[in-house]
Amino acid sequence: MTTTAHPRFAEALTALGIDAEVRAFPEATRTAAEAAAAIGCELGQIVKSLVFAADGVPVLVLMDGASRVDVEAVGRELGAARVTRADAAVVRETTGYAIGGVPPFGHRTRTRVLADRSLLAHDTVWAAAGTPHTVFPMAPGELVRHAGATLADVREDVREGVRDHAREGVRDRPASPPQPSEG
Repeated sequence: MTTTAHPRFAEALTALGIDAEVRAFPEATRTAAEAAAAIGCELGQIVKSLVFAADGVPVLVLMDGASRVDVEAVGRELGAARVTRADAAVVRETTGYAIGGVPPFGHRTRTRVLADRSLLAHDTVWAAAGTPHTVFPMAPGELVRHAGATLADVREDVREGVRDHAREGVRDRPASPPQPSEG
């Protein structure tokens, strides 16, 4: 492991017995697109660690870099009436890190974590290592385990205006074959 990670995150890696290859970049990789370009990976391989407030209680959502979080789905998963994005002060207070550098684990406080299943589509994912300039790779299943995350379907449907029926418990049905015309 290199020592370029945030000290709190480096301590978490050591405590968990993880020898991660932390990479540092001269330019900030605050956005998923910036991180993917710097690493040379697909946007979906970037893990966004996003803090929300579910009925006022912080929750961390791990989402692939190509997708957006469906706050209604987060609310359903947690049984929360209201889910909103946490502001920068809450993010730092909860995790100990600034927005753009929040890693998936190694936080200041124990927080409930949801990981979107889309992360499992990749062999390797990349997440922040505690600063906007550092990232580390990990197998997604291992990342979910170390984060203590619950797998959930909390990704917005990518087609605008179309609901994700599978997430809502509605099965997609194949189109019926054409019926012969009577004639």
